[in-house]
Amino acid sequence: MTTTTTLAYRLGEPDWERRYPVLIGEGAVVGAVFRWHRDWLTLTSEGERNLGRPETGRRGVPQAAAHAAAAQLVNEYANGRIAIMSLEAVTAAVPVLAEPVPLLHPRMPETPTNVAAAKKVMAAVQQLRFTPVTGFPGSDNPWWQVCQLCGWQGPRYWSHQRGRNGEMPSTHRHPASENPPAPAGCVGDAKVRELIAAYQRQK
Repeated sequence: MTTTTTLAYRLGEPDWERRYPVLIGEGAVVGAVFRWHRDWLTLTSEGERNLGRPETGRRGVPQAAAHAAAAQLVNEYANGRIAIMSLEAVTAAVPVLAEPVPLLHPRMPETPTNVAAAKKVMAAVQQLRFTPVTGFPGSDNPWWQVCQLCGWQGPRYWSHQRGRNGEMPSTHRHPASENPPAPAGCVGDAKVRELIAAYQRQK
């Protein structure tokens, strides 16, 4: 018999892929919830499940959708359908660069449209002197990259990286980091323009 749970839960700190662990009790992990494009997905001991898109037209939809997905996980656990997991099992590991880097993220269908878009974006990212570590996940999902100018690495969003209306993007390339050491923005506006030929051609 299926019951509706009254177990209290909380969302943990998201990882670099913006997966939110769902915690109950003293910190037991029943899974994670995260957004992929406009859909919300869950990750549990039974694998990934796509819950689809939340209704639109309301304020706070992303937060409400995350909590609705989390409540589903807790209900699944209360009914014995999923098991407790380790935090490591639901947390996205930092990718390690291995050649060749796949063209598409595993969740991206290998359609002619996606392949063509990924090839175009991969070339543009290299032109901007970033090295992708994983396959292209689409414009609005976090994408782990390494800055070729200073060694910074971390998640970027192609929708934030690309320029608007045919213009080059901002020379502020990424946040600061301690490991590896990298200044906020990268090596400075003038140096970025000097080292990336596309900025020079824009003049």
